[in-house]
Amino acid sequence: MRNPGQRIKRTRLVQSEKYVVAVEVEMVIPADDPSEPCYEAETVKLLREVKERADRNDVEWLTKHGKVYIAVEAA
Repeated sequence: MRNPGQRIKRTRLVQSEKYVVAVEVEMVIPADDPSEPCYEAETVKLLREVKERADRNDVEWLTKHGKVYIAVEAA
């Protein structure tokens, strides 16, 4: 179910031990409390799934849903 209010796009970074994934998500500015944008349930589920798949090294799935940055060790 979609909440009423203005919708804005934002990039969120999800970090795991090996990866940082930049994911574009939609946030809602509620009409009854415009002080701060909120996530809808579907967005929270997506961000959790991104984190779980990053922890499992599922780079193929991650690259379909965002931009993946891989951590490298310092020399």
